[in-house]
Amino acid sequence: MKKVLFVASEALPFVSSGGLADVIGSLPKELVKNGCDTRVVLPLYSSIKDEYRSRMTYLGNINVPLSWRNQYCGIFTLVHDGVTFYFIDNEYYFKRQMLYGNFDDGERYAFFCKAVLEIMPIINFFPDILHAHDWQSALSVIYLKLHYSGDPRYNFIKAMFTIHNIEYQGIYGVGIMGDVFELSPWERKIVDWNGDINLMKGAIECCDILSTVSPRYAEEIRRPEFAHSLDPIIRDKAYKTRGVLNGIDTEYYNPSKDTSIYKTYSYKSLAGKAQDKAALQKSLALPEKPDTPIIAMITRLTAHKGLDLVVRVIDEILGDDVQFILLGTGDRDYEDFFRSLEYRHHDKVRSIIKYDKDLSKQIYAGADLFLMPSKSEPCGLAQMIASVYGTVPIVREVGGLYDSIKSYNEFTGEGNGFSFSSFNAHDMMYTVRRAVGFYRDREFWNGFVKKIMQIDFSWKVSSLEYIKIYEQL
Repeated sequence: MKKVLFVASEALPFVSSGGLADVIGSLPKELVKNGCDTRVVLPLYSSIKDEYRSRMTYLGNINVPLSWRNQYCGIFTLVHDGVTFYFIDNEYYFKRQMLYGNFDDGERYAFFCKAVLEIMPIINFFPDILHAHDWQSALSVIYLKLHYSGDPRYNFIKAMFTIHNIEYQGIYGVGIMGDVFELSPWERKIVDWNGDINLMKGAIECCDILSTVSPRYAEEIRRPEFAHSLDPIIRDKAYKTRGVLNGIDTEYYNPSKDTSIYKTYSYKSLAGKAQDKAALQKSLALPEKPDTPIIAMITRLTAHKGLDLVVRVIDEILGDDVQFILLGTGDRDYEDFFRSLEYRHHDKVRSIIKYDKDLSKQIYAGADLFLMPSKSEPCGLAQMIASVYGTVPIVREVGGLYDSIKSYNEFTGEGNGFSFSSFNAHDMMYTVRRAVGFYRDREFWNGFVKKIMQIDFSWKVSSLEYIKIYEQL
């Protein structure tokens, strides 16, 4: 049995800021089902709810040395959905209002990564594979290879590093290399990139296998327009790079069991989905028109989500018989635009500028079309969730959107959504109108919805891909 330790900064249901938490909360469960002893280590943030804290067991504490510091580290554990989670406790670092964006994030996650390695003798778990995720866990790979490889308890551990979003790399000035990161001058070449410390670059150098969250994204980040300056090192390490498409937790996202939505349903009977649509329109005070398609977006309001395309043509799209619902928060300019869009088209638009998990599921269930015109998208989960709920995706052919959604071909009957390739607002508008045209054919549309709801976006296939990689290592 392979032993794997996931190192990550967030995981559902404990703490979440985005897709990383979905992955860390669901992939280990599937690996365990496939006979892989998979455990997860996380920071014990103050925001973790008491319902989980009350179930944790205290294993002990140690002091973690980091440069001149010698900090307290409490160790707690909890078994959730068959997966053993470990939590690193230090209130100085993790009792914060925000997960990220603190002035000392570099130091906080350096402590976390060092603690991951220091607790292994205490928890009596030395994994075959250390599987680290994104820049916050990059130093666990770097420390393992540079500082712990001489210890026979650690020298057999292989390291896998997964990039969920290459935009966030952990970049710091070289002046804190020794003081904060405990890296010596002769180790600088490992983390140096463009004259700065780049923790992601260091993990790419040190890991045995580098992976990304979709095959397409693994190819895209070799190019400057996607790699945020790391394309030379990605090309150099192409021999050890893999792309594995994310899945979703199809127990959590399941319209036949979902208690968050108005009426449960399945592909066998779509009557419940029609009731969910009516309930969504009513709850948002939109005209209750069963034959008017609802186009939905649930997204962070940032430029790489393709919102510039939406801003450019949404008024034209709303000239047709459609309704539009947006849920999300982000850049102030986009928030203001979508508020003004609702003001201008009050009978057709609802812009809900907040994060609301239950409402998001009600939108997935009640909408007809789901728009994701991303400029870049490492994997994307929303298009898969929408499909499971029978809401047809409209996507740009980029990253994991390309890998998971294929445009409908009316001549062959192939495809599970609608897509466009160039980052062009009118190409997007044409594709939206094409999808709406097919929606008008109710007999076809119901059959198409039933088809996409049966596509398996669970972790079953992807988890086997990860196990293959672990076995190769």
